[in-house]
Amino acid sequence: MKILLFLTLTFSSFAQDIPGVKAPKIIYKYKKYEKFDFEDLVIEGETGSPGDLSIIPRYQRKFKNILPYRKNFNAEMRKSIERIR
Repeated sequence: MKILLFLTLTFSSFAQDIPGVKAPKIIYKYKKYEKFDFEDLVIEGETGSPGDLSIIPRYQRKFKNILPYRKNFNAEMRKSIERIR
C-alpha cells in the first residue's frame, strides 16, 4: 500500500502539461512611480556623546630614512644598459 502511494506521488510530480490546454499567461506589472512623503515621518530618539568610543589623537612618529641619499644613479644605469645588450 505504501509503495503504491509512493509511486503515485512520484509519477504525478513528473507529469507534464496536457496538450491542447493553454496555461493562463501571467503578466507582471510594476509601479512606474512611487512617492515618499517625508514630512509625515517622525523619528524619535536621543542624541548623546559617544563616550569611550571617541578617537583620541595620537603622536605621529617621524622615521629616519635608512637609505643613503644619492645625487645620481648613472653608474647603475650604465650597468643595466650593458646587461640588456
